[in-house]
Amino acid sequence: MDLFEYQGKQFFARFGIPVSPGDTADAVDDAVAVADRIGYPVVVKAQVQVGGRGKAGGIQLADTSDEVRAHAESILGMDIKGHVVRRLWIERASDIEAEYYASFTLDRSAKRHLGMLSAKGGVDIEQVAEEDPAAIARIHIDPVAGLSEEQTRAWVAEAGLDERATDGAVDILQKLYRAYTEGDADLVEINPLILTPEGKLHALDAKVTLDGNASFRHPEWDELEGLESIDERERLAHEKGLQYVGLDGTVGVIANGAGLAMSTCDVVNQVGGQPANFLDIGGGASAEVMANALEVINTDDKVKAIFINIFGGITKGEDVANGIVTALGRVELRSPIVIRLDGTNAEEGRAILAAHESDTLISKPTMLEAARAAVELAKGA
Repeated sequence: MDLFEYQGKQFFARFGIPVSPGDTADAVDDAVAVADRIGYPVVVKAQVQVGGRGKAGGIQLADTSDEVRAHAESILGMDIKGHVVRRLWIERASDIEAEYYASFTLDRSAKRHLGMLSAKGGVDIEQVAEEDPAAIARIHIDPVAGLSEEQTRAWVAEAGLDERATDGAVDILQKLYRAYTEGDADLVEINPLILTPEGKLHALDAKVTLDGNASFRHPEWDELEGLESIDERERLAHEKGLQYVGLDGTVGVIANGAGLAMSTCDVVNQVGGQPANFLDIGGGASAEVMANALEVINTDDKVKAIFINIFGGITKGEDVANGIVTALGRVELRSPIVIRLDGTNAEEGRAILAAHESDTLISKPTMLEAARAAVELAKGA
């Protein structure tokens, strides 16, 4: 779950990380009211989950209410790389003496948390990594041992931050690591982390990705509603506990397992078709799960054929087949279905499906044959 900047700053503030005072605004008058309340000068910031806001004109400095009004009018509704601005963050402007970069994420190959710190903040970290990789100080952290103050202080020294920023940086990095671990985040990033002329540090921006697998521990995450246009198919799939990604093709794809679903999409492309979606129903294929999957697929008017690709492991083939047949009785479909069933007791499952075959329900023994049949049906529809 990716947070907007204002949500990321609210998240940081809960862990004691200093951020600029500010508030959100969804209308021009609200933006002016916020600016009048927090005091000038202010920065008017577009809230979209994409980089390049500044270059696109989505971040503007304002010294008066008239300037806030003008900037808010121009930014609200702006399209930034396909993201429409529907909300603004108005914050008190900050004097900046130096800009740094700080982040924590997971290094899967090392099986350790990874911290990155650089005295070259304010620009894309990818650019810094490419042009001056030595400018990024990296630290791997044992999740069990954690990050000590001593380690943090040595890390700050290695990164070459200004000496007067050392104590503040150590304090913020300790809190940022807590936000990352205790807050169940996949990524926390401050760019820039600024040093003011008074020698104080605070987060001028916030990028946070929360681990969706930990949502059961955080009922407060339900309040983190995004402002992006949500694909209706994806919304319905999420409500039904399905892993779904909408695409633009005509062949609906249902598979049990993310790897198999990806392979199915690849095979559909290979034989000249285009998948309409990626839909992973997980390890099982019960009647309820299958009916939910078909209901989601059925909401897509572009789908002209459905390819169900199931490999039975622990779930037996006859149970899968019975689940599919039962589901078909619950959902009124607009498109023909091609089924490929393999794995444990596949022959028994295919026999059950054979008894229900028709022009709109076809069973094929291999993934390639099934993909070809589904693509032909989609093209002929």
